[in-house]
Formats: sequence, structure tokens, C-alpha cells
Amino acid sequence: MRVLAAMSGGVDSAVAAALAVEAGHEVVGVHMALSRNRDQFRTGSRGCCSIEDAGDARRAADVLGIPYYVWDLSETFEETVVADFLSEYSAGRTPNPCVRCNEHIKFTALLDKATALGFDAVATGHYARIEHGPDGPELHRSPNDAKDQSYVLAVMGPERLARSVFPLGHFASKDEVRAEAERRGLSVSAKPDSYDICFVADGDTRGFLRDRLGEKPGEVVDTDGTVVGEHRGAFAYTIGQRKGLGLGRPAADGKPRYVVDVDTESNTVVVGPSELLTVDRIDAGRATWLVPAPTDWTDVTVQVRAHGRAVPAQVRATSDDGAAGLEVRLGEPLRGIASGQSIVVYRGTQVLGQGTVSGARRAGAVSNAAPTATVAHA
Repeated sequence: MRVLAAMSGGVDSAVAAALAVEAGHEVVGVHMALSRNRDQFRTGSRGCCSIEDAGDARRAADVLGIPYYVWDLSETFEETVVADFLSEYSAGRTPNPCVRCNEHIKFTALLDKATALGFDAVATGHYARIEHGPDGPELHRSPNDAKDQSYVLAVMGPERLARSVFPLGHFASKDEVRAEAERRGLSVSAKPDSYDICFVADGDTRGFLRDRLGEKPGEVVDTDGTVVGEHRGAFAYTIGQRKGLGLGRPAADGKPRYVVDVDTESNTVVVGPSELLTVDRIDAGRATWLVPAPTDWTDVTVQVRAHGRAVPAQVRATSDDGAAGLEVRLGEPLRGIASGQSIVVYRGTQVLGQGTVSGARRAGAVSNAAPTATVAHA
């Protein structure tokens, strides 16, 4: 099988490429250049896609004896991942750029280009398993709970899953991967993991948003409409946020206040008590299913953060004017669910599908406008 190995310059993708070679595949390595200013895309272990990373990927390919190329996908990355990130925050939502990168870059732009060049599959260093079930390939959690990436891969859909290879799927720990890299003489064996948002290398997301979207001062109000502070842009706040609110007066009961609503139309941030963050109903759009979509309520577990806890729930697929969505009834309440987040549906370790949160509420809520009824909005 002809396999294109995506090589980020880190240890995971290097070992994934090595395992693809050892499996007898014809492997070609490719590094995706996602920024035109790649020297600014790494600060210590933050960020990725720097010139240093491209060099590390090249050295790993040389050790493995495979051809190596750098593909410039920076324009596509800016037009899809970064643009979506800015658009979602502008609308008061909280996006996950890693999900969008997997959707638009790794398993669309990269995979489509690989297919056009005659490759059978793309191999990546993701921590997830592909198992072959009675109805075709299935996406499952990694045995490495701390590194499991099935959450950000759920968006890829069944056709792209069928053309993907995750050689690290059986590894139970990152130490095992580093040991494999060292055994093969790969210089990245001790390289620090990258983390946070790759295109916000200094970790200052709020500063990045202000630079790209500009400042737009507005009011921070309590749930009764009382002005309690000011902000420099509602887009910089997310549901459930407690720190950095800069409130000018304490709550009447002396308890902490949290962001319970972000209204970018009025440029207002609403704060309130923690109990307003608790929800047991979630609606989502942009649904993608890896199995036949369940039209009746089905017992599952759901996860709403990349490394969050899966909770029991019931889910059913919905369709609004042909747009696929899903409804979720939580078996136990969750807090701080924001529109724009991904919600991923599991049965055991298997990923069934995912959607983008459009609203979250408590059972019995009657108004989608009042912060006491709805804590996230489309």
C-alpha cells in the first residue's frame, strides 16, 4: 500500500511513519507548512510548523530512508482553520481549532491531494485506533487515556476514516512512543510536546483575537441588567469563564460570578452565579456520523471537551431543512457548555459521531433569550 505519512516534526508522527515503513508500506513523508511566518510558530513547547519542525521532520525521514517533501498549505489553513476560529469568536462561540484542522487540513486538503497523487492512505501520529467491524472501519479511543485524540478525529467521516492509518493506536503511553523513537535513532525522541493553539504560539488567545478583530469596548452586566464592569471585546469571553472579568463590584451574595452569556450583537457579556452554568440538554448542528445516524433516542456517552470526562446520555439525530444535527439528553448535568464546542458521541470506546454545540439548557427552560434559561446560544 502506498502511504503518505504526515510528519509534523514531532516524535509521534516520526514513530508513526517508522511503523508504516516496518509494516511494509511504500511510505513518503510530507511536512505541512501552515504559516508563511513559520519561524514565529514555536515558543518552547508551544505552537508548531516552525522551520525547526520542518528540519526535524526531514532528519527523521532521512533516518527512515523515505522520500520527504514540504507542502505549503498555509493559504488553505488561513482560509479555513484561522478564519473559522475568528468567525466563531466574533459570533460569541467557542471553537476548537484542532477539530477544524483535522476536518479541513489533515483529512481534506492533505488526504485529497494524497489521493490525487495515487496514495492509498494517509498515516498520522494521532492517538486513536481503527478497528474493522462488520460494517467497515470503526474509530475507537486510544488505550492511552491521557493522549486519546478520538475527540478531535470524530469529524472526519467514514469515507476519510477508510483512507487513514493511525499506527500509534495500540500504544498505552507516550513513554513507549519515545522509547520506540530512541531505539530507531530518531533525534526527536526527547522533543517536548507542542500544546495549546498552534497559531497562537505565545498562548495569549485574547491578545490574538484583539490583534485580528480589533478592540470593541462594551459592558459586562449582571443577569438583572446591572452594569458591573467593562470589556474590550465580547469575543474574548467564553461561557463558564471566571478569571479575567475585571468586575467593578462584587455580587450581592459575595459568591463568584461566571460568564453565562456572550451577546456579540449588543456587545454585552452577562455574568451570573455558577448554578446558571448547569445544563442537561444540548443541541448541536454540523453533525457527522461514522455509523448510521440514530433516529430514535439511543443510550450513549458524550464528551464535550478534548480531555473532558464522558458522561452517560441519550442522543438522536435531527435534520433542519436538510442540515444534519443531533439532540442530547444528559444522564448527569454538565457545566459551562458553550456554543461552538464539539460534542462527540461514543458507545464504549467507539466513536459514533459528533456535532457542533448550538445551544445548551436546563430541562424546563422556556426562554431562549433569558440567561437563566439558556447559557449558550447560536
